[in-house]
Amino acid sequence: MTPQAPGSRNPGIQSTQGPGSRALVMARIRRALADVPRAETPDAVPVERTYHRVHGDRTPSETVDLLAEHLADYRAIVHRTDAPALPALIARLLADRGATSVALPPGLPDSWLSAVPDAVRRVPDTAGLTPHDLDAVSSVVTACAVAIAETGTVVLDAAPDQGRRRITLVPDHHICVIRVPDQVVDSVPEGLERLDPARPLTWISGPSATSDIELDRVEGVHGPRTLEVILTGPPAGPETAGQS
Repeated sequence: MTPQAPGSRNPGIQSTQGPGSRALVMARIRRALADVPRAETPDAVPVERTYHRVHGDRTPSETVDLLAEHLADYRAIVHRTDAPALPALIARLLADRGATSVALPPGLPDSWLSAVPDAVRRVPDTAGLTPHDLDAVSSVVTACAVAIAETGTVVLDAAPDQGRRRITLVPDHHICVIRVPDQVVDSVPEGLERLDPARPLTWISGPSATSDIELDRVEGVHGPRTLEVILTGPPAGPETAGQS
C-alpha cells in the first residue's frame, strides 16, 4: 500500500466538503434568496404560524390525566394527592426508597418536608455543593416551572424552589412536585410562553435513559434512574386524597 502524503485525500472517497459541493450548496442558497432584498433582516417579515397550538379539546382535568399517562409511558412513577396530604406522601416515598439524605432547593416550601424524620439529612443546595457531594445524596425533592401534557415533559428553570440544574442530574432519585392544574399546559407552544429563554432550562421526559446499538436500555446515564412525579392540587375529597 502506497503511503499518502499528509493532508492528501483518498481518491476513492468523495468528499462532501470539496469545492464542487460547496459551490452547489451556495448556488442553492443564492437561488432561494433571489427575491429577498439585501437590506431585509429576518425580523422585517412576520412569519405566519398556522400550526395547531393544541391537538384536541380538553378540560383542565383531562389535560392533567394526559400528562399522567404520558409520564407513565416514559417510566416515571406518578402519584396524585392534595396539598394537605403532600408532606406525608413525600415522607413515604423517601422512606420506601430508604433515603438517608435529601437535597433541597433553597426556595422549597418547608411544609413539604415537615413529615420527613430528622434522621434523614437535609442537604441544602449551596454554591459549595460539589458533584461528588451530590453523588452521595440519596434523593432530591424539587418543584417545577411547567409541565407539558402532550409530550409528558417536566421543565425546570432553576427557580428557588427547583435549585441549580446539578442537583436534579446527579442524585439517583428525583421527586418532582407539580401543582395541578396551574402548572400544567397542553402543548409545547403553551409551555414556551411561560418560560424565560434566558434561564437555564432542563426538559425532562421520564428518567434519564439511553440505548446502545443493540437497543439495550440503560437508565441513569446522565441523570436520575428514578423519577417520581407528584401531581398535587387543592384539598380533595376522601376518594382522591393521598391517591398514588
